[in-house]
Amino acid sequence: MAASNYSLKVNRELLDPNFESYRLSLDAIPTYNVELDAAVEEVKLKDTQYTLEHMRAFGMYNYLHLDPWYEDSVLFVDCKGRVLSLTVTLDTALGKPREVYRITADSSQCEDRLCASLSLTSATWAALSDGTGRLHLLRTGKRGDSSQNKWEPLFSEDMGEPFTILHSISHVQAGVHTMEVLLLRIQKDPQETKGSGYSVSLEWITVTKKKPEAEKKYETTKRRVLRGKSVPHYAAVEPQGKGLMVASEKPFVFTHVDGRPVELPDPEPMEVEKTDPIYFWQQTAEDITVCVRMPEGVTKEEVQFRLTADNIRLGVQGFPPLLEGQLYASVDTEASAWIIKNDKSLEVTLQKRSEGPMWSELVMGDRRGECVMSDEQAALIHERLTYLTAEDLNGNPDKDKPPCNSQELEDCDGFPEDSFSLTHFDGESLKPTQVVNLGSHQYLFTVDVNPCDMPCLCLRHDVDALVWQPRPDQPSNMWEHIATFNALGYVQASKRDKKFATCAPNFSYASLCECLRRSFIYRQPSPVETVLFNRKQGRQVGQVAKQQVASLDSDKPILGFRATNERLYILTSSNLFVLKVNNN
Repeated sequence: MAASNYSLKVNRELLDPNFESYRLSLDAIPTYNVELDAAVEEVKLKDTQYTLEHMRAFGMYNYLHLDPWYEDSVLFVDCKGRVLSLTVTLDTALGKPREVYRITADSSQCEDRLCASLSLTSATWAALSDGTGRLHLLRTGKRGDSSQNKWEPLFSEDMGEPFTILHSISHVQAGVHTMEVLLLRIQKDPQETKGSGYSVSLEWITVTKKKPEAEKKYETTKRRVLRGKSVPHYAAVEPQGKGLMVASEKPFVFTHVDGRPVELPDPEPMEVEKTDPIYFWQQTAEDITVCVRMPEGVTKEEVQFRLTADNIRLGVQGFPPLLEGQLYASVDTEASAWIIKNDKSLEVTLQKRSEGPMWSELVMGDRRGECVMSDEQAALIHERLTYLTAEDLNGNPDKDKPPCNSQELEDCDGFPEDSFSLTHFDGESLKPTQVVNLGSHQYLFTVDVNPCDMPCLCLRHDVDALVWQPRPDQPSNMWEHIATFNALGYVQASKRDKKFATCAPNFSYASLCECLRRSFIYRQPSPVETVLFNRKQGRQVGQVAKQQVASLDSDKPILGFRATNERLYILTSSNLFVLKVNNN
């Protein structure tokens, strides 16, 4: 099964083209401080862990874990090996974090030890790593403020080299309780001779409940390993364990299943099946002409044509649609038309709503057509690009286009060398089924919106930040655009000391924090109580988006950062700060 290229479909109704800016608000944010009995277990990188991937995976690790199943409940591991939980119901009466589990093994003897990591698998299960290579699956019972349960270990097994847990899920398969856990390792790779000498591996482990009479209650039933050369920004298992999604700057491939190498196909030249285009299209600055091949003898009564400002559907009665989907940009439906030519083709004229910008494709994600470029357009493009391909440093000194100088690019202008992509892998064939090229979309953060669904990922689109919800059960719309944070993509690029980013599950605000002290809160536009006017445009302003800045009373680095609908939680080595952002 060959992977198909997929384009993210932006919901234009969630975009605000009239958004102006965030207005700084001086409203104080109530901040509450919980002093910890013992320091958070922060593991410093060793001299052998010198690569950029080590820093991304372990140096920037978020030590604070938000329980998506129980509102305003956070967890972390301290230096005594205690898993501590704090559930907030009343900000002015914060209690001490409560111990729910203690790691008994002495992890200090492990030379390559990593930080302990935790994943809340379900409402009653959790996965825990002690940082030495041992995986614990714990039955937690119902968690939250009213719960006094201690967690019960029902599975504990040495998985080899140390790892951190990226994601875990719990589901019932054929009447058997099953848990899927995704582990991250950075390992020395003898084959990596040109680079750092390390490679990144993801291990997808399936643990299943055994028969009642068995001595061990749970056992490992399947282990699958993927390898790549960059730490994934996003990696998660589907809710029923049928597949895997990975967003990374460099591609991943499955290499081993249960210790046996996966047979990789020989790297033969890729054969692309040549198919004749179903339609041809040509464009000018004002309009687009589409020529669609039709069955001979079709009458106009048999043509099914529907056009809206952003979508088109074209077909023949009794046949599948020949052209269907979201247009690259909006068109003027009143000025558009179609006509049958020579009884063999149908010609559609689309009037662009915005004159000037050229379209890179006709229908988003549709590769069955071919764009025909006129000689004048080809000559114009060649002329515009000549100065970029000249042998001289400045191949076009007489024009007002200076040569491209990479040293003048800012950090936010840089993109990965390889193609940054989002890939869906099938759990049975272990092959990619859909691939999204994210080369121009910077990854910002991951957030759990609904614990029953896969985690969402937030990507930069132009200046905005768009939140995407994976829908593995909808192959035609596998990633759904569900929320937008206006101008956040542009704003976060200016924060050079940014360490973590997140948002509220109800999207009421997004937040960034620096390595020390400061956090920034960006609220969604809300109605204003007083009458405001935009002096430049002379119109009344109905909504304002506020920005707030909070500064912690601490000089210690921020180790964890999580957001709920009402509160922002910030963890340092000795304190847990609770910021009351919303009053619901």
